[in-house]
Amino acid sequence: MAVLGAGILGVSTAVELLRGGARVTLVTEGHPASGASGRSLSWLNSGGDYPPAYHRLRLAGMDRYRTLLSENPGIDWLRFDGGVSWNADGADEGPAERYESQRNQAYDARLVAAADVPAMVPGLDPAALPPVVLFNPGEGWVSLPHLIRHLLHEFALRGGTLVTGAGNADVVVEGGTAVGLRSGAGDLYPADVVLIAAGAGTPAVMGALGYQLGNRSDLAMLVVTEPKAHGLKAVLNTPRVSLRPHPGSRLAMDHTWYLDQITPDGDGGWSVDPQVAQDLADEASSLLAGHPRLMPQSWRIGLKPVPGDGLPVLGEVPEMSGCYVAFTHSGATLGLIAGELLAGEILTGRPHPVLSPFRPDRLLTAQDRDRPVPRGAPAP
Repeated sequence: MAVLGAGILGVSTAVELLRGGARVTLVTEGHPASGASGRSLSWLNSGGDYPPAYHRLRLAGMDRYRTLLSENPGIDWLRFDGGVSWNADGADEGPAERYESQRNQAYDARLVAAADVPAMVPGLDPAALPPVVLFNPGEGWVSLPHLIRHLLHEFALRGGTLVTGAGNADVVVEGGTAVGLRSGAGDLYPADVVLIAAGAGTPAVMGALGYQLGNRSDLAMLVVTEPKAHGLKAVLNTPRVSLRPHPGSRLAMDHTWYLDQITPDGDGGWSVDPQVAQDLADEASSLLAGHPRLMPQSWRIGLKPVPGDGLPVLGEVPEMSGCYVAFTHSGATLGLIAGELLAGEILTGRPHPVLSPFRPDRLLTAQDRDRPVPRGAPAP
């Protein structure tokens, strides 16, 4: 079996396949976590206004992370210390409305007065908060590059083959069946089953197979600070910065207000004025107790994968035997559960009912598959 993409979805599925006794080759364009998994805030939650089936899948995803943490209690890259959020003034829905919505789904939620926040969520300055915030004690965060390294250790021990620097790889199809992967340099990796888990690059891979995949992927930038004592444990989702702890006494943060200041740099990447990263760090500092001076150490920019209807795309590609796809914006929360369920389907040939609302056929439009589209070319 072959997996295209070494982000969290590809690596998680590859490890689950190995656990099930399969032989697996994992092929990635660059190096593991070099795509969206390396620049994700990775907030583990299900507090949004999600359809019931999606909410259940996200809760199952959070459950698998809790199991992982219980098995590895000493790790510093996965925590469940809660999430705090509030909306901008004038927003259609405030903390009270979100609280009621979440409680109606039996999702653990509490309304907390600003003065009471420090006792429940260390590291925040109550004077910087609105009068009432929403606290979800069951939420958490994960550093996906750390998790991917953890999983790849098992991948290697179980005999998996990792191919890095493969460039723009494509699925090889014979007689309507996926039979392997071909790297950008032309190297062939035969397989009886192929999983496409290439993040925001997934629609291009599908285009080369003659399918148009509904796609709303857009830019994101994650900033990680230099080490600094800060005391924060929870995840914050606020009008000007989303923020979480990061291993090594660092903080990771992102938002959307600066995206129009990101420009293409001519070599396929993006650039931004370093002052933007500093401004984001200053927004974070303004919320923390003592207002520590936060200095950006790194920032990563790229496309985040978002399916056309916002819901995950998970399962076998219609009319193409042995070809599966995993494409979702919620790669962090679903990272472990999606890998588990997809591997189960591949190994047994039995579709899992939990994935039935998220099948690829709802967002796939078949093009002229007699004339595969070259990578980088527009779909016909």
